[in-house]
Amino acid sequence: MKQPEREFAFDTGELLLVDKPLTWTSFDVVNFIRALIRRFRHPEGIKVGHAGTLDPLATGLLLLCTGKMTRQIQFLQDMDKVYTGTLKLGLSTPSYDLETEPDATFPTGDITPEMVEAALRTLEGNLQQLPPVYSAVKINGKRAFNYARKNKEVKLEARSVQVHSFRITENRFPELDFEVHCSKGTYIRSLVHDFGIALGNGAVLTALRRTAIGDYNIADAWNLDDLKAAIIGNNGSSET
Repeated sequence: MKQPEREFAFDTGELLLVDKPLTWTSFDVVNFIRALIRRFRHPEGIKVGHAGTLDPLATGLLLLCTGKMTRQIQFLQDMDKVYTGTLKLGLSTPSYDLETEPDATFPTGDITPEMVEAALRTLEGNLQQLPPVYSAVKINGKRAFNYARKNKEVKLEARSVQVHSFRITENRFPELDFEVHCSKGTYIRSLVHDFGIALGNGAVLTALRRTAIGDYNIADAWNLDDLKAAIIGNNGSSET
């Protein structure tokens, strides 16, 4: 979304709504914006952090805090989230998405709309959810995905999450578009995986986009090119 021109108060504290691109990590976005701010606005350095990680294969709303606003990161992280995405039935992968190759396939011909609806309902409310083994959860000081990529088994602890709603928005069987409204800490990849299990089948996440965090919406977010131009402003008139 093209944002109106305005002055930034990065040291006092800014909350920047950013549309994270595909394949970028959340830290890539932070580092990109921090470098721009330090080069063109505050050479002495300004704190920049994000409130809630998105996987590289996900896009959508990322909240960036600068300066004194970084004190609000935990408060922002605790807000509910809304995601839209696509899942595919009939297969499973170790990562629960397309980052890894399928490890099993399943016939899908017997799955009915009624079965889909019943499976969705089992995944609403207060849940005990296991994070994916390919995740950034720390185990003995290392990220779980570091163990998974070396084929080392790890024990992950279930966490309490709340799924307020999980609904199908479009049926292109065996692909289904969905929307999820959930609490912080919910892994949508795990939710999709558990949906496949609830159907007695397999399911993987093929696309994911975060559209809201609390009252903050993706419709109000900067794309990185526009935000870069706004940060540079007149300071970058000679930039190519």
